[in-house]
Amino acid sequence: MAKAQPAVLEAAGIEVTITNPYKVMFPQAGHTKLDVAKYYLAVAEGALRGAADRPNVLVRYPNGVGGEFFYQKRAPDSRPPWLEVVTISFPSGRTASEVVPRDAAALAWMANLGCLELHPHPVRADDLDHPDELRVDLDPGPGVVWDDVRRVALVAREALEEYGLRGWPKTSGSRGMHINVRIERRWTFDQVRRAALALARDVERRAPALATSAWWKEERHGVFIDYNQNAKDRTVASAWSVRPTPDARVSMPLEWDEVADCDPTAFTLITAPKRFAERGDSAAGIDQAAGSLDKLLKLSEEQEAAGLGDAPWPPHYEKKPGEPPRVMPSRKKGARSSKPQGKTREKSPAQTGARPGGRRQSKYPLIVVAKAKDKEDALAGLERWKARHPEAAKRLEVDDVLLDPMRGRYTTWTRIRVNLRHVPESERPAEEPPDPDYDPWEGWKPGGRSNIYPPGYRNAGKSRGSSAG
Repeated sequence: MAKAQPAVLEAAGIEVTITNPYKVMFPQAGHTKLDVAKYYLAVAEGALRGAADRPNVLVRYPNGVGGEFFYQKRAPDSRPPWLEVVTISFPSGRTASEVVPRDAAALAWMANLGCLELHPHPVRADDLDHPDELRVDLDPGPGVVWDDVRRVALVAREALEEYGLRGWPKTSGSRGMHINVRIERRWTFDQVRRAALALARDVERRAPALATSAWWKEERHGVFIDYNQNAKDRTVASAWSVRPTPDARVSMPLEWDEVADCDPTAFTLITAPKRFAERGDSAAGIDQAAGSLDKLLKLSEEQEAAGLGDAPWPPHYEKKPGEPPRVMPSRKKGARSSKPQGKTREKSPAQTGARPGGRRQSKYPLIVVAKAKDKEDALAGLERWKARHPEAAKRLEVDDVLLDPMRGRYTTWTRIRVNLRHVPESERPAEEPPDPDYDPWEGWKPGGRSNIYPPGYRNAGKSRGSSAG
């Protein structure tokens, strides 16, 4: 079948070509690349409020949702002359020229590359060292219900207001919520992160049964407030971003009075433009509400004086003064162990080069039902599991099915777990071998050559300027 002719969209007085416009990006919903581009033109004012004038990481889905995707920090060499870039440096010491969208034309151009979501840094292109946004990322753990996420968001609002800051809530487009806080450009990344950590600990103090600031998963419960999203080089999906969910969900800005009973599934590529046309952008006033971090940083000093110093950073960051050991508490030297004394601790898979196979104990009855290279194959495996266990499947609630993007050698794969908490213990099906049972480490040898592109990717070895077809 002949390839479809390109479509041309006009935005900001610029004609933007959409190649292969009818390529399906969302197989379940049927949305095409052209649909994504038109969506961003329809909500451009709101989307640009979150992503414009900032360096953006390109998150590309060349084969749509369910296929392989990758993060591209460097702007393609073959970009149009009107598209702006800025050179940023990373904690590793490397640099890259990243795309800086200024108008709707840039959003359409990014959509043509297969970018579904917008991932801006919390800085403006004219000052890359001083963030103007503190980001509160509410990340629910396994089995945590949506109502708990909303309750923690309202507690965070209360805390922010007490420290003189205004939060602007939005759904993440997945299972969590984000609260963006516009701040004056007076503080470094490390100071903003420290303020975010102080806030996370304060929210945990206010709602200890619902929220946690613990970095290590084995110590978490409820909703994790991810303070490390404020570390330099971290990005999150911005407001009005289309997320890679089967229903093309959108990260939707909300009014605070909507948070208590909002439904994140109500905001999609189809419904969001209608809301924007009728109500505008709920975050329209964010740029006029820049606040000070002085009170949060004072809180941080008080916490430190009380014995709460820094908390762990992500693993690829350099060790920070005063940071605790980056070792899971259960693996610290001297940690209580069930092994008889005198026995040597076994080396971890990371030390031996073996494929990881160990499991942490969960307080929830979780079972793995599918592991697949592609999301669609994993979802098909879930349906087969439901067919084998219809009585258990009837008892599952929406948040009992956990779809986990997992990081492999070059790209991601999909794991699906099922939480059997609502199934009586006597009726819970035993865990079976996953169907399918994809092994991302098959054929891998310690010390082998690594590539930044997945095997078979058609642009491997070519210029980064190649676009998604």
